[in-house]
This record gives sequence, structure tokens and C-alpha cells, in this order.
Amino acid sequence: MKRGLILTGGSASADVELAVRAEAAGFDAVFSIEFFNRHGFVPLGAIAQATSRVRIGTAIANAFIRTPLLHASAALDLDDLSDGRMILGLGSGTRRMNQDWYNVPFTAPAPRMVELVRLLRAAIHEQKGMGFSWEGEHWRIKVPMYSHAAPKGPIPIWVAAVNRGMIGAAGRAADGLVGHPIATRRWHREVTLPGLRAAESAAGRPEGACALAPYVVTSIADDRETALRDAKGQIGFYYTTELYHSILEFHGWREVGDACRAAFRKGDFKAMTEAVPDALVDEIAIACTPDEVTDRLAQWKGLTELPILYAPTVGVPPERVRANLDAILEVSPAT
Repeated sequence: MKRGLILTGGSASADVELAVRAEAAGFDAVFSIEFFNRHGFVPLGAIAQATSRVRIGTAIANAFIRTPLLHASAALDLDDLSDGRMILGLGSGTRRMNQDWYNVPFTAPAPRMVELVRLLRAAIHEQKGMGFSWEGEHWRIKVPMYSHAAPKGPIPIWVAAVNRGMIGAAGRAADGLVGHPIATRRWHREVTLPGLRAAESAAGRPEGACALAPYVVTSIADDRETALRDAKGQIGFYYTTELYHSILEFHGWREVGDACRAAFRKGDFKAMTEAVPDALVDEIAIACTPDEVTDRLAQWKGLTELPILYAPTVGVPPERVRANLDAILEVSPAT
């Protein structure tokens, strides 16, 4: 089993250093994140130059806050700088993120994502120098004398998805689906993968055209309770967003989401963390002592060939984040 790593070093420069360490540790891919205070593409330029083997990617960049050709040109530049190691991962984000953070409209996210992926694939591989045009339902583009150098790599396009609509969008158009950190193994087994296969078939694509690359919350500590607490804090924070409660409802755990939201509104982080049961952590995360990690990672076999390990940061002191990242870099592939 291959391994990916979400870069949560805390700054762009720290993420570059972390990527170099991940490559030396044998990781197969490293991924930047994007938030209102973090840019998805910029750190990857430095990482491309500081590394030579590890694949680099956005997991994820916000799909709708940039025009399509900005995504395409960023991916092409990073493909060039990395000598063909770039993966373009995109996600719709939530309505609040788009409208309140970036002041952009949020409509028809799944249909727009399908069209965007197809548009980007066309733009990335168009090199004839005769202009590029696109007349779709959501985008209309016309660029005379459009040209660029041929990509050095295939530049896979991945789409982040939680619920069935976006899972279908990924299956219809994308090369990979980035699984959300709070998706359980059962959700991926019974919802994500069947949804991908059905969408691939409906679109006339071969089975497996869209691979699953899930975030896996990973918290490693000599003290198991510390590992569990950190994972619960991250999971509980995500479950303050009602959009993700479909997964809890699937498991019959809706009350967990309600409790997380109520605690968050009161500013009670401790109660939010304690609302997450151990059984839910076991379905989502690797939260354990160092000697247990390989067996926990092996639970993801059959679901993915590239679990993307993700260190909790919500409510976690910086020194503990660093210690956990150190432990994650020592994780061996499950056999």
C-alpha cells in the first residue's frame, strides 16, 4: 500500500521541510491544503523544487473561487516545475466558504464540477496554438492563439466528495476522488465505491477510472488516550457542519453531530470532543500507539491504494502536532 501525506506543518516554509522529510521517508505523495489563510498552489512551487521523486498535489484547492484557466495554468506550471509529478485536486467547498469567505456564488456544485473537470482536461491538453474555446452550461471561454508546452506528466484531476451527488460527479469525470476526513470505511465501502462504479458506467468510463484516495485522520502517541483525544477533536470539529451528517445518519449516529454542533455553538471544545464515541473514531481514523499503526493502516486495504495520512490540528498544541507528524513519517506501508 502506498502512502500520501497532508502537509500540516503550520506554514508554507514548514510544509516544504515536511515534504522533503516525507520523500526521504518513502512517502509516495504529499498534498497541500487550502483554507482562508492558506493558498493551495503556492507552496507546491517550492516543494517541486525541493524534492525529486514524491508526487505533489492539491488536496484540495477550492474549485469555484478561480476561473478555470487559472487552475489549468497553475497545474501546468507545477507540472513543469516538478517534472511531471503534479496532481490537481479540487473541491467545491461549502456554501459558507464560497459565499462568506470568497464572495463567489455557490450554485449547482455537482454539475459545475463535472463540467469544470472536462474543461480543465481539454485546456491542459490543448496545444495546437489555434485558440481555445469552451461553450458549456456554466462556462464560456474564448482565447485566441491559446498555447502552452505539452505537460510532462498526465496531471490527474481529482475531485473531493462526501455525499452521493459529488461522488457521482467524480465518477463521471475525475481521475480520483479525495475522500473527506470524516468518511468512515463503511461509508466508502457501501456508498463511495458503489457510487463511483455506477457513475463510471453511466458515463461510459471503464470501471476504476476514478480511484479513491481518502484522507485518513492519523493520531499516534505512546499514550492511547492522547491519540484518541486529538482524533476526536478533529472529527468533532468537522461534524459541526451539518452537510456531513449524512454519514452519521448512515451509521445511526445522528445525535453525535447534534451534540458536536451544540457544543461548538457554546464554545465548549471539551464537550465537542467528548461527543465523538470511540467506535466512530475506529471507523474513521488511525488513533493508536506506534506499535499498532501498521495493523490499523491495513484496515484500509481493499478500499484504496493511496490512503492520505492527516494529522489532527484542531485544538492540538503545536508541539503535539510536530510529535505526531514525526511518528507519521515513520509509518510503514501496510502489507
